Amino acid sequence: MSNIISFRPPAKPSRAQNLRALMISLAQHRRAKDDVFWLKENAEVLGMLAATETMVSAEDLAPYAEFYDQIEEKLQFFPQYYRFFLSICLDLEDLGMAGQKGEILCNRVAEAKLVRAELSDLQRAETRRLLARRGVSYRRGTSRIDDRLRRFAERAETFALPNKKAAYELTHIVFYLSEYGRKDPQLSRSFITSLEFTGVLAYLDQNHDLLAEVCTALHFAGIRPSPVWNEGVAQAHALIMPQSEVPEYPRNDAFHTYLVTGWAQTVLGGASFAAQIPDGPVYFLSNLQQCSVLLPLSESLYRLGRLRSGDWSKMREHVLAALDLPCQGVLMRAESSTEEFAAFFEGFARANENWPAEEAG
Repeated sequence: MSNIISFRPPAKPSRAQNLRALMISLAQHRRAKDDVFWLKENAEVLGMLAATETMVSAEDLAPYAEFYDQIEEKLQFFPQYYRFFLSICLDLEDLGMAGQKGEILCNRVAEAKLVRAELSDLQRAETRRLLARRGVSYRRGTSRIDDRLRRFAERAETFALPNKKAAYELTHIVFYLSEYGRKDPQLSRSFITSLEFTGVLAYLDQNHDLLAEVCTALHFAGIRPSPVWNEGVAQAHALIMPQSEVPEYPRNDAFHTYLVTGWAQTVLGGASFAAQIPDGPVYFLSNLQQCSVLLPLSESLYRLGRLRSGDWSKMREHVLAALDLPCQGVLMRAESSTEEFAAFFEGFARANENWPAEEAG
């Protein structure tokens, strides 16, 4: 009788184990702790965990213990990064880190009037939200900040044209107004149209990082994102592979896309963070073959000159004929993703010779 030995493949780590390994890598191995990108990346992952109310243990948070112990001194020496320090501190405590430094730091930031160093209403809104998490008021100009942010977001024409800075600010306005999905941000129809236009642009550009943020923002507003966009986000997330072979610094990888696509999948009920995180430093490699349509689409429209029209029904055949097959596919999927595509194209085509005068204010 022969002995039969069966070999079972090792069990895949769970989502919780992958997230624990991710925190260890970000906290201890991926970047130097005096690098501002260490603050940014760790603030992002802890913020995602806190926003999605992910259960973590004291052991999971242990890699941040030394940083938490020194956080008052770090804030005093690096006040220009106060929003990162506040965010990390508050999220660590909300996730279960023992300590009550968050209230102390919030009061110090308020007393030092660090918000006066901010030129952006968006950053003021973030500061207001952070301080409010520990009951510290930031009353001056609060309503005016919201009014200005909403006025910016409700000008849908802005978001029919490629402008990544404006697009990411739009999604973050929703994040702050909704307190990351904890309350209804009460978005107007024009605000939602701006998000729809931004989603179309992100899909045309195959920018899954931005597309994921749009899907999450729409979800926070109580709106189901386009299945076309959601499928693109899910595919992008599944095709980002954490690697142990790390190229030399500077590290310019798909980490942020990995994080926000996983976050979007989490809030939308899809699979997320299933890829195994290796020990030590990690590099995030995207295996997604992307075909941005924005440049060839813009070039084909620009070459038409005065023959260019903002009427999608008239321009569709010409535009598709100017693109190769992969780009045609992306464009047609973008067209099918929203009822707002024709309205988006009217702004994107820039065919209106008589620009309306903007209302002063």
